Amino acid sequence: MPIHKDLLDILACPKCKGEITLNQEENGLICEQCRLFYPIKDDIPVMLIDEAVDIS
Repeated sequence: MPIHKDLLDILACPKCKGEITLNQEENGLICEQCRLFYPIKDDIPVMLIDEAVDIS
């Protein structure tokens, strides 16, 4: 189940507080400013900076 749009609208990157977007595979969230990927596990976004993957 993809992340609900209402939830996506209120989430922000925990590092820069900027906008995040759902990736094309809908298995994670991306912050373009920080170049970080936050995975979605069991339909829950893992919004921890230590768990984010650098996509640079």
